[in-house]
Amino acid sequence: MRPATQWGSVYAAPATAGTQSPKPKVAHLEKKSKIIVKYNNFPEWTKVQVQAAVDVWAENFESKVPIYIDATWGRSSSYSILGSARPGSYFANFSGAPDPSLWYPSALANALAGKDLDGDNPEMVITVNSLASWYRGDGIGPSKTEYDLQSVILHEMAHGLGFLSTDSYDTFFGYGSIDQPTPYDAYVQTGDGRRLSDLPSPSLELGEALTSKLVWSGAQGIAANGGVKPLLYSPKKYEDGSSVSHLDEATFDRAGKNSVMSPNLEAGEVFHEPGPLLLAMMQDLRTKPPVGIAVGIPQAVRNYEALISDSGAIIKFDPPANARAAQVKSYMVKNLKTGAEKSFTDSPALFSGLKNGTSYTFAITASNSLGTSEPVTTNAITPKAGWIKKVIDSNADVKNLTTVTFNGNPAIIYQDEINGALKVALWNGKLWIKSNVDGRGGSAGRTRNPISGDVSACVSGSGKTQTLHIFYSDSVDKDLRYATYDGKKFKFEVIDGNGSAVNKYEDPIRVRTASDVSVANACSVSAVGVQVFYRDESQGILLGAVKASGSKEWKYELIDGDRKTDDRTTGDVAFHLDALFDGKSTILLYDSVLTINQRKETTSGAIRVAQRAGVSPQGWRYSTLDTSAGPIAVVGYDVALQKGARGILATWLTSSVLTLPRAEQIRWAYLATPTVIKTLPTNGYGTPSKFLSSNGSTTIFNCQQRLCALDVSTDALSLVAKEQNVDGFDSAWIVLNKVRYLISGIDGNLLSLRAA
Repeated sequence: MRPATQWGSVYAAPATAGTQSPKPKVAHLEKKSKIIVKYNNFPEWTKVQVQAAVDVWAENFESKVPIYIDATWGRSSSYSILGSARPGSYFANFSGAPDPSLWYPSALANALAGKDLDGDNPEMVITVNSLASWYRGDGIGPSKTEYDLQSVILHEMAHGLGFLSTDSYDTFFGYGSIDQPTPYDAYVQTGDGRRLSDLPSPSLELGEALTSKLVWSGAQGIAANGGVKPLLYSPKKYEDGSSVSHLDEATFDRAGKNSVMSPNLEAGEVFHEPGPLLLAMMQDLRTKPPVGIAVGIPQAVRNYEALISDSGAIIKFDPPANARAAQVKSYMVKNLKTGAEKSFTDSPALFSGLKNGTSYTFAITASNSLGTSEPVTTNAITPKAGWIKKVIDSNADVKNLTTVTFNGNPAIIYQDEINGALKVALWNGKLWIKSNVDGRGGSAGRTRNPISGDVSACVSGSGKTQTLHIFYSDSVDKDLRYATYDGKKFKFEVIDGNGSAVNKYEDPIRVRTASDVSVANACSVSAVGVQVFYRDESQGILLGAVKASGSKEWKYELIDGDRKTDDRTTGDVAFHLDALFDGKSTILLYDSVLTINQRKETTSGAIRVAQRAGVSPQGWRYSTLDTSAGPIAVVGYDVALQKGARGILATWLTSSVLTLPRAEQIRWAYLATPTVIKTLPTNGYGTPSKFLSSNGSTTIFNCQQRLCALDVSTDALSLVAKEQNVDGFDSAWIVLNKVRYLISGIDGNLLSLRAA
């Protein structure tokens, strides 16, 4: 995933002698998708027109995944801009991608994948110029001095759905850039038939192409244009937000329904349906673009590495430096020990059927229609067996989970993506008893929405009369929800996120907020009461709610992220969060983003610790455990906190300037000696990522989208499971019959795992 930064805009043009396009009679067709708009500052009269455009696209854009739009009514950067739009994010190499090398916008990627890839983020962002001369919908149509809002929204939604190039142009030097090409870029062709996405970037050659004749090469778009490649808008003077991402103004200005994606909207002009050409081009985006023209033999692949797997190896590499121009068709990986060869279309490549305990090396070449690159040889790896697995729930796609000991036995609380439910598995001494807790229930305090986000749990009481406390959120309301279980029945309530307004961070007296509080949470229970800590996504601060023993009311507090005094920080805090009570104090471990570059990548941050005895908001003591400096570019990615034999262990991940934005190593320290930080690169196992969990001696993390383990006493790494998940596997620990097991959800099963 990467953030979307380029916008597509429609500009206001004066009325001409041309006649106004008549408002078509649009039949009430069966909706092919569900599109939900979040309105920011929109006057009531505008919402009818916006919804009309939304309904048209819902009838023409097919997706099983709901599309969320974040729309804002306000001043544009230029008075002449009527509206602008961009996707929420871009995704590559996901299951269902027609071309894994290209970057697909959120809504299109979700539609192709058949699932929500971007979680709680909007699939589209639209801004509308509030100062434009808008037709308010109180007549037969806009006059020759008014602009039709429905037409603008229809146009901008096309940009948000994928009708948008990610190119940029340096007007001073004349360089063009396309760092991560989209399917739209791959369908755009230069005059000599080369794909825009294949030109070197950055380069003067690409800059020249962006200001020269460009056409659409998609078969369906060509057919809808009478067998002629549609001409795109690429004036000699590059226009940001217009060039390349529109149909040619001069050619399509008077093309009736097919004029909707020209860069300018004339006063009085109306478009209330996409038109056959736009719909055909949108269908092209769902198929794999034809290959481009190869220019030269591929150079050698770069940054190659062999990674350890169970009875196999993962061969990881970057494409050749000339991959775009060379149009690489395939990569050949050869096992140098056995001579076996396998062909792949991209990286990483899985080489299975190997013998555990035997050393292997591999040679990699890249090929196109003109020839084959020089081979490169990887490092040697020795495959090793993963941990022993046992199924607990065979019908659960587990996203987030946590574990506790409840009434003397282990309990597993987990989010099941199959049905959107929060479930619990309780060990009764002989077998696991599984039941639904919340999610899509809608009765007795339950939510009707699917559960999403972090899950945390704590236990109060002693013996066999304990109470289980569970904190979680749902995917729609973004509230922090709370369930308690006394061994017989559940009770439910909403802790926060359902307030009447956003509780500003400057306010000294805290009350319930209307912010999104669904991103991260962690709980702690002691004799003084129940405490839960959570991120306010709307303001980037760390909040807390406390219910003291004997009280029925929650009290709210702001813990960090609001100021740079009292050892606090003004960083954007608590994307990842963990908490525990050590017998004396409540301890929080969380990350903090301090700097973000122009590409919206995190470039520095910190790992922070907050501690207090009791529940007084003034009792917190703060410290920074680790920060970005020198070779370390970013710290964070996830955090884990656990009490072990040697004290309380904190674990997190870091990246270097060379690997940004990906992590490359795991770091840990005991809070008793916070300046003694140990670091271990994950060489041989791949890129580390969330989720982290620890039992105090062994830390589990995701390595190359698999589960791996770190023995903190010996600094030894091992493979837990060879299965891969692009979103990572959450995990937690239990003790069952005096044996310690890891719990995780893998390949549609909730499993227990134990080292062989």
